Amino acid sequence: MPSALIVFIGGGLGATLRWAVTLCIGAPVATWLVNIVGSFGLAWLTARGFGSESSRLLLGTGLMGGFTTYSTFNQDTLLALEEGSIARAALNVVVTLLVCLMAGGLGFWFGRR
Repeated sequence: MPSALIVFIGGGLGATLRWAVTLCIGAPVATWLVNIVGSFGLAWLTARGFGSESSRLLLGTGLMGGFTTYSTFNQDTLLALEEGSIARAALNVVVTLLVCLMAGGLGFWFGRR
């Protein structure tokens, strides 16, 4: 199967999962959740090894790439600033950066066990 098709399939699945989480929870919590889970998941997959290039493309580049979303994090932060809510913007940045880094660290740790 061509690499681009593998990434396309994984990306479509990831984006659909992100959309479903957003419908169930709502922004910005859904954005935090998908980015935290995605950070953990990609780190775990990386630490465990993908097994093949196709698996890396499907699960890493595709699924996790489609599931997580920097652009929505960015938009939520900028909209909060535009509305004058510096505290909400700061909370969004702190939660996203620190918690996602911690989740990624845990993902590596669990993946290596």
